[in-house]
Parts: sequence; structure tokens; C-alpha cells
Amino acid sequence: MDRLRFRSLASGSSGNCYFLGNASYGILIDAGVGVRAIRLFLRNMGLDFSNIWGLFITHDHADHIKAAGVIGEKYHVPVYTTRQIHDGINRSYCVTQKLSTSQRFININEVTEICDFRITAFPVSHDASENVGYHIEYRGKNFTFATDLGHVGPEAAHHLIKSDYMVLEANYDDDMLENGPYPLHLQVRIKSDTGHLSNLQTARFLTENYSKRWKYIFLCHLSKENNLPELAYNTIVDHLRNEEIDFEENLQLIALDRMNPSAMYLFE
Repeated sequence: MDRLRFRSLASGSSGNCYFLGNASYGILIDAGVGVRAIRLFLRNMGLDFSNIWGLFITHDHADHIKAAGVIGEKYHVPVYTTRQIHDGINRSYCVTQKLSTSQRFININEVTEICDFRITAFPVSHDASENVGYHIEYRGKNFTFATDLGHVGPEAAHHLIKSDYMVLEANYDDDMLENGPYPLHLQVRIKSDTGHLSNLQTARFLTENYSKRWKYIFLCHLSKENNLPELAYNTIVDHLRNEEIDFEENLQLIALDRMNPSAMYLFE
């Protein structure tokens, strides 16, 4: 019953939402899809919003906050993030129900304890009001979320390296971006240090910092126009193999679907 479990509802520019918890309760990371879809997602796991003890927001872009107001104010789920991100959420055009009673302010690098969870926000580099990833400890297991970041900075690297499980961005393939439909100014924004991680950047980070403690790596926020799941997966696998890293018996590498719920992953 108390085994840690993870499931993604959606992971991409159209919306992002992830569940981490056990059979009885858990937390959500981001709420960038419709509230009905999130509620159905939970009910399919035998849960409801009453079983969600916190919603943690990474930043205030629309694809991460769409349902945050309703989940917080209508369903009384505490919404945790920094004061600056909270201010951005309440300024956002896509959040019609503004947050007030459900707001919970957290500080970067301070631990928030919710039952068996110890959650630490750390800074990442992106172009929202403020941007964080989350490192989560649960009964000796370490899980890190790092999405929407232009490069892996030292604090993000610190948490990722010491994790057992991670959700890490692999947003675009360089050739697809350069030869795709996006105008030059948008390509520049995506490639910048405050944009998104490419498959190649993610592959290099994982290869240069490979740890045998890593058990699952979930690749998130794949671009619809500029990436393919097999490209993200193969870029990383090829880098690991080229460095003769023996990873295949210990590590599961999974590209999360942009629009559809993932399988449920239970961790020993």
C-alpha cells in the first residue's frame, strides 16, 4: 500500500501534470490541463482531490497552471510554490479562479514536509516569473522533477545526480527545430539558457554524470513539432552506449507521452 508510485497525465506544451504518491495519498506536480481530466485521472487510480495533499507548481506558464486555481480554491488542495510564482499565477490570463485561501508560500532550498514526503524546491533556468524544480524524498527514495530549463545548473545537477528516479526535460531535437516550422526568434528563445533542454543536452548531462543509483529516467515535455519519442530515447541511449556505460540492466529510460496518461510505475 505504501509503495511509492508515479504516473504522468500529460507532458508537453499543451499541458503538464504528474502524480507522485502511494495508494492512499499523494501530491501533484503542475496542473496545466483541464480540471475534469485531472479528476478523471485521479479516479482511475482510486483517488480524488481529497487524497491530494499538495499541488506543487514549477512556474507560471499556462501549460503548467491552467487548473491550479480551481484545484486550490474549489477543491481545497493547498497550492505550494514561491511567492513570485504565486504572483505570476494570479496575473495569468489562463487562471480564471485566482488563488487566495489555498496559497502556500515556500522558499527555494527549504524543506516542506507533508506526511512521508520531504519536498525541496531548487532553482532552474527558464523565462517565467521564477522557475523551480522539486526534489522529493519518500521513505529513503529520492525523486527529482526538472522540467522547462535551458541548461542544467549546479543546483539542479546536485539533486538529479543523487536521485533514484527523475523526470527530466528532453524538449527538442536540434535538426527538427532548425528545419521545422518555428520562426528564427522562437528557435533562439528555445535554444537559449532560459529556454528548453534539447535531447543532446540531456544526453550529455546523463552521460557525464551517470550514477548507478538511477533506476528510472522519465523524459518529459517533448515538443510536438520539434521532437519524437524515439529520437529522444535513441539520442540518450546512443550517448550512454558510446561511452561504454553499462546501464541497461539497472536503468529504465521512458519518454512520456505528451497527451495521454502513462502507465503506473511502482517502486520497490
